[in-house]
Amino acid sequence: MEGQALFKNRTFVLLFVAGIFGVVSFSMFLTTTTWFVISESGSASSLGLVLIAATVPRIAMMIFGGVVADRYKKTTIMFLANFVQAVLLLILYILIKNDGLSLSLLLVIAAGFGMLDAFFGPASSSMIPKIVEKSQLQRANALFQGVDQVSFVAGPIIAGILMESVGVSGSYFVAMILALLSAVIIYPRFINEGPVALQEKQKPIKEIKEGLAYIRNSRFLLTGLAVLITLNFFVFGTLHIAIPFLVESYGGTPLNLSYMEASLGIGLVAGTGVLSTVLIKRKGRTSLFGLLGALISYVIFALVPNLTMLTVVVFFIGFSMSFVFIPFFTAAQEQTEDYIMGRVMSIIFLAMNGFDPISYALVSGLSAADISIQVILLSFAAIGLIITTVLFKKAKTYQSL
Repeated sequence: MEGQALFKNRTFVLLFVAGIFGVVSFSMFLTTTTWFVISESGSASSLGLVLIAATVPRIAMMIFGGVVADRYKKTTIMFLANFVQAVLLLILYILIKNDGLSLSLLLVIAAGFGMLDAFFGPASSSMIPKIVEKSQLQRANALFQGVDQVSFVAGPIIAGILMESVGVSGSYFVAMILALLSAVIIYPRFINEGPVALQEKQKPIKEIKEGLAYIRNSRFLLTGLAVLITLNFFVFGTLHIAIPFLVESYGGTPLNLSYMEASLGIGLVAGTGVLSTVLIKRKGRTSLFGLLGALISYVIFALVPNLTMLTVVVFFIGFSMSFVFIPFFTAAQEQTEDYIMGRVMSIIFLAMNGFDPISYALVSGLSAADISIQVILLSFAAIGLIITTVLFKKAKTYQSL
């Protein structure tokens, strides 16, 4: 594999293509479900409940997903996750066609999606260092993250067009087909995966504690987790609920929702495109500047008065976000030993997403209390900027790496 170009690496290509289908399918599910809840109930609290259902079980299972990723073949884990997602999407399609989808059923299915992603994420991210050279890690991560963000480009647009033309059920059906294709491509017999690095298996709780201790002993990892938590709690988490709420309040349609989410995705893809070609040396400092750029853009987002301008500003939020997580992901993979990679990456994923439900609940609750969404967003951005300023002053070791 030494010296081999990434796209001449068969295993990398299969993972890359499977990722395209998988993340587009997942984003179609989120976009379709978001619009279904908003259009049927018109309630920010109902949307918050669904988003919480999609994230709380995911968080609860995420560290355990890292243990599983260290114990078993990662391709098997990813195949099963995609296949079961396809089954859940088929169930949604049937329920919608027969007018049988209630909020309670949707909450259960959303929870199932979240749990599956808790196993898929750590498995896919911890497999990258197994199939590419260290010198290729930043480019590989940028390309994989670009695939993830294709979901914000293709998924919402496809979902919006399908909902306008054939309805919510048609959007769920196409998402099901894509999830099934992803599962077929990632089928373990098609992938040449190396042996499992973790040979001595212990009780899951002991393995989880080992992963937590590993991170506690790394100042770089601890600071990076603080950066990710700040980004996802104060920016990305609130965007998930703020975007559809603003579209609805400004009298938008599913296509407006698609355009805004697509703009976010295009920004993310543009950022990953830069990072796939430009090698970053000081990864810690780069991630802090990315966080600062995202928060400044978020302040502007909170003050913008119409959908067209909001769509433009969202692009710059996405672009800045790429410069936060890709440099940190790459540095973490470079420093972490193979036998514990799954657990470390699962804790990183937990930091990226673990505070989302609290963010959803706070935005929903404050909105229900008749506090302007713009005021809520400005408050979140201000607190995030204070934390970022402290990190710039205190985290000198992190910035030097």
